[in-house]
Amino acid sequence: MKTAGLILLILGGIGTVVFGIQAMQDSDSFSFLGMDIAVSTANWTPVIISAVLLVIGLVMTSRGKK
Repeated sequence: MKTAGLILLILGGIGTVVFGIQAMQDSDSFSFLGMDIAVSTANWTPVIISAVLLVIGLVMTSRGKK
C-alpha cells in the first residue's frame, strides 16, 4: 500500500505541475476601452484530477504499513 501511495504521489505531483503550467498558458486576451483583458480558456479538469491523486497518494503513503 505504501508503494502504491508513492506511485500515486509522484504521478499526481508531476501531473499537477505539467497540467497546471499548460492551463495557465491557455488564455485569450482582447482589448476593451483601452484595457487588455485576459480570459482563461483552459480545461482545469486534468489539474483537479492530478491534485486529487496527489492527496490520495500522500494519505496512502502516510497511513501505509511500514
